Amino acid sequence: MTFDFAKAREFMVEQQIRPWDVLDGRVLDVLARLPREAFVGERHRALAYADLELPIGHGETMFKPVLEGRALQALELQGGESVLEIGAGSGFMAACLASLAREVVGIERHADLAEAAGDRLRAQGIGNAAVVAADAFAWTPGRQFDAICVSGAVDTIPSRFLEWLRPGGRMFVVQGRAPAMDAVLVHGDVNGHRIESLFETGLAYLAGAEPPAEFQF
Repeated sequence: MTFDFAKAREFMVEQQIRPWDVLDGRVLDVLARLPREAFVGERHRALAYADLELPIGHGETMFKPVLEGRALQALELQGGESVLEIGAGSGFMAACLASLAREVVGIERHADLAEAAGDRLRAQGIGNAAVVAADAFAWTPGRQFDAICVSGAVDTIPSRFLEWLRPGGRMFVVQGRAPAMDAVLVHGDVNGHRIESLFETGLAYLAGAEPPAEFQF
């Protein structure tokens, strides 16, 4: 029996993403069009549209579809932006961002995941997104970006990430500690960075952005 990915994609948008207050038509169109199953390993392909964080290797996972939708909507991309994704993983979020912006640079600390993500983007004919193997805490872009999507939680927002955000830009990131992590949008305002709280969620930490270890007596 052949799995109907198109129908599963439709159900994902209508039964998961839209009910979670994702109402931006451009975002919904992207999620209804891009084949998420093409960015998932063969073992988990039938679960590509489930309300789950799917494993992609090295203990890393993909965002749940609802979190992808909320992040894309929050960034309010208009088509002309340069975007940085920190923690590119499978490449699916980079594909979504590339459909809404001018260019996307994704960084992924695991070289094999970065290579696989790049292959998937090319296979889908997405030429305005690239994924490079780099550690966010050792990498220097030498430029700033109109928008940044951090695809892993942080205990506190690293100052280096803020430096990469262009004045007037926006950064989506999940910060804090379980069980009350906060998804926020950082605005690069003229007088400094302003943080807008969006919703509570849970997410695995970006490597290097975990809370400091607590001393045990």
